[in-house]
Amino acid sequence: MEPLTYLWKDRKRILGMPISFTKYALTEDRIFMETGLLNLCSEEVILYRVRDMTLKISLGQRIFRVGSVVLASSDKTTPVLELKNIRQPREVKELIHRQVEEMKRSRQMRVGEILDDGDGCTHLEEDDD
Repeated sequence: MEPLTYLWKDRKRILGMPISFTKYALTEDRIFMETGLLNLCSEEVILYRVRDMTLKISLGQRIFRVGSVVLASSDKTTPVLELKNIRQPREVKELIHRQVEEMKRSRQMRVGEILDDGDGCTHLEEDDD
């Protein structure tokens, strides 16, 4: 079994310092969140399932030079994954975006919006170009 190669790693920061027990990591095909000290909980989202990304930077976060990246995915167990109070949030969001696009291309998936109308089926938006 090959060891994972991480493209990015960070921790949730409190007052700009990495003193929390929440860790984030990005590999070529997945993003991980691990929480806890004694009881560890690990969540992961496969990158080709990411549907949307949002960048949030509040005034307090700007003061401490951190921000949050929110990932919406089609993953059943983790539909929303928030990378809270991370350093360089804009750069991290762009890195994740590039990896998501690369994973979708490598799996020969159509890169575009996936629509969900609540019927349990996902539908790709068709362009009339």
